[in-house]
Amino acid sequence: RDMSTIMTAPLARLPVQTVVAQYDEELIRNAIRREIQRGGQVFYLHNRVQSIEQVCARLKGLVPEAGFDIGHGQMAEHDLEAAFVRFLGGQTQVLVCTTIIESGLDIPNANTIIIDRADRFGLAELYQLRGRVGRYHRQAYAYLLIPRHAALQDTARERLGAIRKYTQLGSGFRLAMRDLQIRGAG
Repeated sequence: RDMSTIMTAPLARLPVQTVVAQYDEELIRNAIRREIQRGGQVFYLHNRVQSIEQVCARLKGLVPEAGFDIGHGQMAEHDLEAAFVRFLGGQTQVLVCTTIIESGLDIPNANTIIIDRADRFGLAELYQLRGRVGRYHRQAYAYLLIPRHAALQDTARERLGAIRKYTQLGSGFRLAMRDLQIRGAG
């Protein structure tokens, strides 16, 4: 079969700067403040509904000048919609969320994503999540946080290395091939 590959990014689009780092509240504070100072918004991905409110409260303590909201799939539909409308409208600067944002969202003003426990995600999922930012002409940032002093599994280390390496626009196919090498076929 013939295959077409789009190798050019939309005009003025910049590759997302990807940082893999140990969890550090100072890094988080600085990343959120930098994005807010330039008029942007932040996704903070915490994929555990049971503790998402505590994480949001801790983040509010780190950056009290920012407006926060929570979004996850177990919320009542009207509450979730209201949170997304506030975020889309710019009333809140940080959306603490689960992977509910993984697809279908295009918020041009959201240019930083911080993914807590990035070692727990697959390569395709990390790539999809990173794609939620940088959808306009501004430089975007993805912070993939791993726990301090935790031994990562070899496959997690390989996935994080691959997502850090393949940041250039149009690298999705190469990333998919690397994922195939890591996980194997079948």
